[in-house]
Amino acid sequence: MSYDYDVCVIGSGAGGGPVAYTLAKAGYRVLVLEKGPWFKKDDFFKDEIACCRRPLYTPTLMDERHVIEDQNSDGNWVAESTYDTGRSFWNGNMVGGSSNLMSGYFHRLKPKDFRLLSEFGSMKGANIVDWPIDYETLEPYFTKVEHEVGVSGKVVDYPLLEPRSTEDFPYAPTEEHPVARWFDKACRRLGFNALPAPRAILPEPALGRDGCSYSGYCGSYGCATGAKGSSSAALLNPAVATGHCKVIPHAKVFYLKSDAKGNIEYAEYFDADGYRQKVKARLFVVACQAIESVRLLLFSTGPKHPGGLGNRYGQVGRNLLFSGGGSGSGDFMHNDLTADQVQELQTFGPFFNRALHDWYYIDDEPFEQPVKGGMIEFMFTHPNGIRRASNQKWSSEGLLWGKSLKRQLEEYFMESSHIRFEVFNDWLPNDNCYVELDHNVKDRWGTPVARVRVGNHNHDLKVGRYLADKGEHVLREMGATNVSSAVSGAPPPNLMAGGLRFGNDPRTSVLDKNCRVHDVDNLYVSDGSFMPTGGSVPFTWTIYANAFRVADRIVQHLGG
Repeated sequence: MSYDYDVCVIGSGAGGGPVAYTLAKAGYRVLVLEKGPWFKKDDFFKDEIACCRRPLYTPTLMDERHVIEDQNSDGNWVAESTYDTGRSFWNGNMVGGSSNLMSGYFHRLKPKDFRLLSEFGSMKGANIVDWPIDYETLEPYFTKVEHEVGVSGKVVDYPLLEPRSTEDFPYAPTEEHPVARWFDKACRRLGFNALPAPRAILPEPALGRDGCSYSGYCGSYGCATGAKGSSSAALLNPAVATGHCKVIPHAKVFYLKSDAKGNIEYAEYFDADGYRQKVKARLFVVACQAIESVRLLLFSTGPKHPGGLGNRYGQVGRNLLFSGGGSGSGDFMHNDLTADQVQELQTFGPFFNRALHDWYYIDDEPFEQPVKGGMIEFMFTHPNGIRRASNQKWSSEGLLWGKSLKRQLEEYFMESSHIRFEVFNDWLPNDNCYVELDHNVKDRWGTPVARVRVGNHNHDLKVGRYLADKGEHVLREMGATNVSSAVSGAPPPNLMAGGLRFGNDPRTSVLDKNCRVHDVDNLYVSDGSFMPTGGSVPFTWTIYANAFRVADRIVQHLGG
């Protein structure tokens, strides 16, 4: 049988980029199909309207929506289209995926994250399992990401430091804000371990990319210098440069055709003009991000897969993950500070770059036994002026307008500065968080959209509240006022994983330990949907590392 390519990668984000990069460097013919457009560095100017008021980087909900099931106050599950609610679950549909828009906070999983069931036991209502691989298996690939993608930082020895095969990061920390010293002093007084936060951002030119320009616009924005370690800048551009990799944007893959043996014959996609196209390859890799990867496998039925690819035991779409936690903030009123302190606070550009891992494991009240905890990331409020101003239109007494609104804006922007934190803890997999197809709602190509139930486990809220209280404590010790925080069971769409968990038993998993779909010899999944549990850090570094690991297995599969 003749093939158009050796490997066809569907999706180009943190899961697809390492595979395309590794296979292209090994000399294989690689095709990357990406549903979104191909933006270049010059396209990523800091346009607040394009970023956050209009869907420039994500599909319009009129054309492409999801159906989300939430539980109402009566305990009933209610389904609503995101076109009706405006609640988008899309993340960076473009070449490079949502890695273009990440903040770049890179923290490794810790060894116990791979043994959540063994270390902390089962919990009623949670489908907790151990991973089929351990930290030692993935550690070399965490290190590979540091060098190939470019991770900057400084390793600090502290009791919960995960094992490393290298002494430090390959790149020095990005420039740090003066207020980071305030944080360090406050943590020393409290007996906490202030950690420099690693970033997938180059502080200086390297790897054929420019260094950081310190514009302050990282999260939700693409990088105009290429300093951010997005899949497009760090991996796909070099992959294409080998001459062995082709990227086709505006290619919406909707079906994987399987033969009588259950293996994939070709991928079918709509091109930029809406015409159906086919591509044959020896091997296929799905990396569409969790919800959409599940959707593609469910829709790709065949003679041996009547319920969808890999769905012999009904596991496709189960155990979807998000990130548990919440956020908080505090105000620093300029009238309460010295002129030098105000000047330090108003320094623009450098990163805060501080985190706390002290409660990654918790053995404390209000928990009856040791439990898995999480981490807290500290940062300045995002500089996006439109979003910040919009949030000031409310007071405790209701909607503001006129002179009252003007005065609140003046105080917020001119007379105070603001530090916030984000809490990350496990979103426990459970039976009320899953993906299926909604055959009554179609996208603009006429294919069923994903229907997503987003139930969380109450334990997630308890852990998140514990961590948020610690974050508040630090802000008050720094001198902040109006300190508050909130913990929610609402899923953050920019932090999703699971749905196609890997494992050794086909009855309880969709992928084997090398992320090959059970019962399909030539189909792998390399995005975050492989994760059976999420850990308590942002997912991107783990996705990158595992995708590099899967890429090595694919090279072996193809003959080395």
